[in-house]
Formats: sequence, structure tokens, C-alpha cells
Amino acid sequence: MGLLSVIILAPLIAAALMLLVPDKSRGAVRAIALAGASTSLVGSLLAAFRYDLSVGGVQLREHVEIVPSMGIAWKLGADGWGIALLLLTAIIIFAGVFATWTMKDRSKEFYALLLLLVAGVFGVFVSLDLFVFFLFYEIAVLPMYLLIGIWGSSKEVPAGGPLAFMWKRLDIGGKEYAAMKLTLMLMLGSALILAAFLGMVDEAGGSTWDLEVIQAHGFSTDLQRWAFPALWIGFGSLAGLFPWHTWSPDGHASAPTAVSMLHAGVLMKLGAFGLIRVGMVCLPEGTEMWCWVVGTVAVVNIVWGAFSAAGQTDLKYVVAYSSVSHMGIVLLGAATMTAAGWNGAIFQMVAHGVMTGLFFALVGLIYDRAHHRDIFKMGGFASKMPAVAVFFTLACLSSLGMPGLAGFAAELLVFVGAWESASSWWAIPAILGAFVTALYVLRAVRAIFWGEGPPTAQADIRDAEGTEWVALLVLGGCIVLFGVAPDLLVQYIDVATSEWLPKALGGGL
Repeated sequence: MGLLSVIILAPLIAAALMLLVPDKSRGAVRAIALAGASTSLVGSLLAAFRYDLSVGGVQLREHVEIVPSMGIAWKLGADGWGIALLLLTAIIIFAGVFATWTMKDRSKEFYALLLLLVAGVFGVFVSLDLFVFFLFYEIAVLPMYLLIGIWGSSKEVPAGGPLAFMWKRLDIGGKEYAAMKLTLMLMLGSALILAAFLGMVDEAGGSTWDLEVIQAHGFSTDLQRWAFPALWIGFGSLAGLFPWHTWSPDGHASAPTAVSMLHAGVLMKLGAFGLIRVGMVCLPEGTEMWCWVVGTVAVVNIVWGAFSAAGQTDLKYVVAYSSVSHMGIVLLGAATMTAAGWNGAIFQMVAHGVMTGLFFALVGLIYDRAHHRDIFKMGGFASKMPAVAVFFTLACLSSLGMPGLAGFAAELLVFVGAWESASSWWAIPAILGAFVTALYVLRAVRAIFWGEGPPTAQADIRDAEGTEWVALLVLGGCIVLFGVAPDLLVQYIDVATSEWLPKALGGGL
């Protein structure tokens, strides 16, 4: 069994083993979950060490035929982007296990679904077969319905919107509404992705789903004209693309802590990764036709998400809309079609992943103590939870692009790429979005930790304890490490960008 298979299968095997453990054996369940997450983390680190930067390209290959008559195979391989995103996923799931260490309500089923989800995420980043890619994509998305619908919170999420009458008739509200809305919108996106995949496979001969073979095929202009926007909207619906982003804030607000961490930290990255790795690399003419729309909507994402976050009082909604804004930076980097922009887009996926993972871990701690998420009903928490205040401030500074933290290097690369692109004006509203980000994150820090707040705000406030420290130290350490030494990841990312960008620009294979 190859290393990439180990990374994917370790959480699946752990999830299967959990089903054999008695319901009351919570210690055994946690140990198995940690073993699965740790194995994938060690495997991802080994993959990074084994990847030869001087050679580049796709390495650590594995190939096993599944359905030879249809050209479907278990074909895996990691390029520099894959290595960076494998590391991100492994770090987030490792921290997420500790962030929900004290969960008591049906913990066995919860961890099993969480590990199933993360196995799908790992699979997407290293699949070189479009059928297997799509299968893993669905495995990563579908468990979210149960994770939110069963273990989520409901009182902060009203069943509103243009289909409110339908939810009311079906008696669906709160967490059920958020879970259903998320699933329906992402399934619609999946339908568009599958339609584009089938069109590409059919035009490539219909006898193989091999991604590398499909990338080498020159598709007709007619197919690229409709397939690229289908992939953009389909993948973009998971990446928080405006106006299909509305499932994301509700999903974040309802999800339990570890699910929010994976949801924003890695799941949204699948959409952006798929758009670049499949859409832009395989369909260069379609990219050229539609790229100006992709970049313009990405700018709307950045500004809309930032202003929406600034208008929230619920802490989880602030972070959720912040994620919509930051994913706009990822999509803008992709749309620039420059080396700096693409490097920044992938690095922003990692920087935002560890930052938002830390944010949601901290939101979970604060909610556990304060029993609500209204930032203006808090105040003075820094005196009771100084460590939480430090890590929350660290995440906020990375979010606004403080030099020396991971967010700064990522955003700088994207803004440089935007300025170098054919639509240099994109950089101006994008920088405005960064300015608004600074306003709402600093306001949140002041209100929660330094403001006076009501007299009862600090009734049961205490600092991080026991295993809660693990997620904070791991994710906070990554923010600093990738900010001080961004080249640790950029060297992997740039190797892949150097290979794939010429293809997306029509340079052929």
C-alpha cells in the first residue's frame, strides 16, 4: 500500500473500528479517532519530506485498476499543491479531534462521520482519476448533513429566506434548516460538476477518466464555453462563491466546533482546488472566456463578505462571513492567471485554513463558557481567559494581514498578482475588503476581551484547560510558522504553479 493510500485509508479504518467499540467506551473512541488523525498527519509529513522539489510534477504515484472497461482506476499522485493541502487537512483534523475531546453525545457516531469526511478531503487532493475525484468529493460533502443536523445547535439559525414557506410546511428550522440548505445547494453544485465531467470524458473518447489523459486532450471551444462556467459555479458553490454562498454562514453557525473547523478550514478549499486543478488547467479557452467574470465576482465576494461580517453581532456569523470574504481572495488569485496570484491562492487556502480553524476552536471555548455568542453581551474576558485572548488576537491579526503572520504573505501574493493581471483594478476593491476586515476583527477583540460588558458577562468564564490547549497551540503555531517562514510551503506551491499555469494559459501539455 502506497503512502497516499495510507493517508486516505487511515481515517476510514479508524471510523470502521469505532463501530466495533461499545457506546459507553468514550476513551477508546477518542483514542481511535486520534490514532486515525495522527496516522494521516505523520503520513502527510512523510509525503512532504519524500517529495523531490528539484523534480516537481506529480510524485508518490499509485495505480490500481478498478473498472478497466470504463477506464476507472485508483490512481493517486501528489503535486506541490497536493502536498500543501494534505498538510493543511491533516493539521486541522488533528486539532479538531482535541477541540471536541469532551464531547459526550453519541461521540462514536460523531467521530466516525468526521473521519469519513476527512478521508474524502484527502482523496480529492491526490486523485488523478476524475471518477474517483468526484466520489471522494461527495464523500467529503455528504456527512455534513448528519454532523450538523444531529450535533449542531439550532436556536441561532432561523429558517428564513425565499423558501421559508417550504421549510415551515416541512417543519424544518434551526440546525435542520441549515443542514438541508447546505446539502441541497452543494448537491446542485455537484450536479453541474458531474455534467461537465461527463462532457469532458465523452469528448476525450469516453474510454477513460484519467485526469492526465483528459488534461492532454484539446477540448472543443463549444464544450469549453459551457463546461467551464458549470465547473466554476459547481465548485464555487462549495468555495463560498457569491451569490451561492448563503448556505455557508448558516452551516457554520449551526455546526459543532470540529465540524466548523473542517468546514471552513478545508472543505471550502475543495471547491477552489477543483476549479483551478480541473477547470482552469483542462479548459484554457473556457478560462480565457470567463476569467474576467471569475475575478469580478471574486472581488464582490471579498467586499460583500467583509461588510456582511462587519454587520454581525453573533461571533460565529462574524467568522463565517469572514470566510466568504477570504475565499474571495483565493478565487481572485486564481482569476489573475499569474504566478504570484496562483501561489497566493493556494497559500491563502492554507493560511485561511489554519486561521479559521483556530477561530472556530476559540469560538467553541467562548460559547462553552459564556453560553451565547453575542459579542456585545461579552466584555472583559481577557482578565479571566488571557490565553484565549492571546490566540484570538493572533487569529485576528492574521485575518487582517499583519506582517509576520500567515495571512499577510498569502494576501500580498494575491494582491500583487491582481495588480499584474489584465484587470489590475481588481486590486483596489480587494484591498478595501482587507481594510474592512481590520475594522470588524479589531472591534470583536475589543468588545469580547477589553470592553466592560454587562455585570453578568464573566459569571462562568475560565481559560483554556487540558486538551483544549492542543488545538490552540498547533494552529496558533502554524500561523506564526507559515508567516515567519512562508517558503516552507511556497516552495511546494510554486513548483506546481510553474507546471500548471502554462497549461491554463493555453501552452499545451
